Amino acid sequence: MDKKELARISELTRISRERELTPAEQEERQALRAAYIAEIRADLVGTLDNVSLKNPDGSIEPLKRRSKPMS
Repeated sequence: MDKKELARISELTRISRERELTPAEQEERQALRAAYIAEIRADLVGTLDNVSLKNPDGSIEPLKRRSKPMS
């Protein structure tokens, strides 16, 4: 996500504090927020995929994915 998109999210939030957003603006803000959250999640998954755990016996094993997401 580039700086223009982040600035637009901030601008729409600032506008929403002054007046109610139009339906088109609400849809735009929702789409931008969804894209931002998807990018953050992808970055987090990428980071966690590179995490290894060191056991007390000194062995190292990669972090395992959960079979069921946390609620």
